[in-house]
Amino acid sequence: MPGDAVDEPHYPTVEFVLDTIAVWINKYRRRYGVHDELGQCTQNDVNRIAKDLGMSVNDLRGLAAKGPGAADVLQKMLLALSVDPKALAETDPAVLRDLQRICIVCSQKGRCRHELAEGTATEHFREFCPNAYTLDALFKQKELPSRH
Repeated sequence: MPGDAVDEPHYPTVEFVLDTIAVWINKYRRRYGVHDELGQCTQNDVNRIAKDLGMSVNDLRGLAAKGPGAADVLQKMLLALSVDPKALAETDPAVLRDLQRICIVCSQKGRCRHELAEGTATEHFREFCPNAYTLDALFKQKELPSRH
């Protein structure tokens, strides 16, 4: 009869496998989506972007493959260290880009997140952060008396 509910059989093992495949596909799409954006550019465009950023095409492709949130922890670190990321972007965008580039390829993100969560990043960042030298230089600039 129309409108009667039909009992569909459930196959938990098959559903689990299909769900697992769907999760894998979504991860694959997210991971390679940024890389694919470069794939949509002409080689000349990719060369120009790399040149504008002051890096090789291979480095650009490597950075793009890391994904859009690869340097998100940098903003948290800057804020923890009392450096305004927006002000830095306006006053010295090249320094910010360099900090981001180094953060993207950093292998210490786990420790960084842990130190930030514990509130100890300001005390310990010099032990693990590859941006420590540049961050220290930013602090020294802040200490200079203003020139009028």
